Amino acid sequence: MKQDSIRNAAYTVDCEDYVHVVKFNPFDSGDTCSLIAYGGNNYVVVGTCRFQEEDAEVEGMQYKTLRTFHHGIRVDAIAWSPETRLDALPPQLRFCTAASDRKLRLFTSDLQDKNEYKAFDGHSDYINDLVFAPKEGQEVASVSDDHTCRVWDLEGNEKAHFVLRSPGMSVCWHPEEAFKLMVAEKNGTIRFYDLITQQAILSLECEQTPLMSADWCLKNTLKIGAVAGSDWLIWDVARSSYPQDKRPVHVDRARLFRWSRVNENLFATTGYPGKTTTQLLVHHLGHPQPILIGTAAVGSGLTWHRTLPLCAVGGDHKIFFWVTEM
Repeated sequence: MKQDSIRNAAYTVDCEDYVHVVKFNPFDSGDTCSLIAYGGNNYVVVGTCRFQEEDAEVEGMQYKTLRTFHHGIRVDAIAWSPETRLDALPPQLRFCTAASDRKLRLFTSDLQDKNEYKAFDGHSDYINDLVFAPKEGQEVASVSDDHTCRVWDLEGNEKAHFVLRSPGMSVCWHPEEAFKLMVAEKNGTIRFYDLITQQAILSLECEQTPLMSADWCLKNTLKIGAVAGSDWLIWDVARSSYPQDKRPVHVDRARLFRWSRVNENLFATTGYPGKTTTQLLVHHLGHPQPILIGTAAVGSGLTWHRTLPLCAVGGDHKIFFWVTEM
C-alpha cells in the first residue's frame, strides 16, 4: 500500500454533538454554496459549505450553519428534497429524517418564521434508509427492518408497499429512471420495482451476506455497487445478475457504499466503527488498491459532494471531509 494514500481529513467542521448521519444535498439548490445536513442525538443542523477546490477566493473551506431543527430523538437517516431552493423568495428547505422511534419526519422551512414538520407513521421496526423522488420530490420511499419498502406522499399517506424477504437496507431512486425504485436487502438481494405496476422487474444477487448498503450510480444507470461482508461488489446490470467485480476491503465488515456523483468509476466505502476509529476507503475501478485511506473517530454516515470529488463522514463532535483526485 502506498503510504501517501493514507491521509488525514482535508477539512473538519466542529459540531456540538456526535454526528450520526451526514448528507450533502444532491440537487441543485440555486446557490453557489453546497447544502449539507447532519443529524445528532436530538437535532438536525443544516449548513452551507464552500471549498477552495471550487472557488479560488475561499481559503480551505467556509462553513456556515443556516438553521438548527429540534428533533427530540436520535437522527438515523436524512434525505433531501429536490424542492429545496435557496434562490427562491422566500427560500425553501425541505428534507426528511428517519429516527429510532420508527417514524419519518418531513421538515419544511423558509429559514424565517415558517418551520414545520410532519411525522409519518407506519413502519413497525427500525428504518434504515429513505429517499425523495428525484424529479418532483412529491414522494418519499423508505426501507426498514420490518421487511417492507414503503412509498409515501408528502401528507404521510402510503402510496405503495413492497414486502421484502429480509430487512431493507438501502433504497435508491435514479433521476433518469423515475419509475423504478432500487431496494437492497440484508440477505444479499437487490431488486428493482416498477412503480407503475408495483411489481419487481429485475433482481441482482450478492451471493454473500450481510448486505449492509447499496447505491445506484448517478453517472451510469447500469452500474450498481454494494458492500456485503467485508467486500465491495459492482454489477453491470446489462451483463449479469451477479457481480462483475468484487474485492475484500474492510478487515472486520464493510458498512456503507456510495458512488461519487461526478465520476462513474469512483466510490467510497466505510468499515464498521471499531473501538476508536472507522476506516474510509476511496476506490477507483482502474486501480487495484484504494486511492485514499482515511480514518475518523468512530465515524458514521458517508456522503459525496454534488460537483466535486469530495466526501464527508460524521464522527465524534466533528464532520470530516476528504478530497480525492478524479
